[in-house]
Amino acid sequence: MIALIEEYWRPFLYADGDQLSGLAMTLWLTTVSLCLGFVLALPLSIARVSSRRRLRWPVQGFTYLFRGSPLYIQLLIFYTGIYSISAVREQSLLDVFFRDALNCTVLAFALNTCAYTTEIFAGAIRAMPRGEVEAARSLGFDGWKLYAHLIMPSVVRRSLPYYSNEVIFLLHSTTLAFTATVPDILKVARDANSATFLTFHSFGIAAALYLVTTFTLVGLFRLAERRWLSYLGPGR
Repeated sequence: MIALIEEYWRPFLYADGDQLSGLAMTLWLTTVSLCLGFVLALPLSIARVSSRRRLRWPVQGFTYLFRGSPLYIQLLIFYTGIYSISAVREQSLLDVFFRDALNCTVLAFALNTCAYTTEIFAGAIRAMPRGEVEAARSLGFDGWKLYAHLIMPSVVRRSLPYYSNEVIFLLHSTTLAFTATVPDILKVARDANSATFLTFHSFGIAAALYLVTTFTLVGLFRLAERRWLSYLGPGR
């Protein structure tokens, strides 16, 4: 057990030169995908609840597509399917982008979490108390100012309990990255298992790392909810 940790896991728990460790790669994939998905979801969630069909329907189709198909298939399409199209290989920028497995993995994860986050934020926008919106309009807030200063900050705060589930779900979904040969925690565990045949030890260490990371995220979100959602508690 100790020999396995020293030989296969110690180098992967920390950055080794220019190559990220397995744990660092998993955290990097999760963080970058979440940031991209979060930024994209903010305007898309506004369009999702728009009364204009030309704005609402494309976003609705996007969320239905990525929520209705498995992430594993989406990753395979981005990693192998798109690059098999000759028109993509003929464009230099697209050729360079889709040739890199890490780029394809981040793109698949970011679009997938964006679809779920868009629906979370859109639901929170619909649940906004009308009294708060009308009060803001009476003070001169309208259009983008209303969304920037009142609606979206309130939506992000109210969505924390639901968004935390999406963050943890994405963290666990990064186990699919080994399909694209990305050296995340699971790929390191598979390599260690192939070399030593210590299946329980190899995947047990990987499970422990995921468990510790998950509970750390849960704790951070609990602190965030206590700080920013305390005013919604009983008697407040």
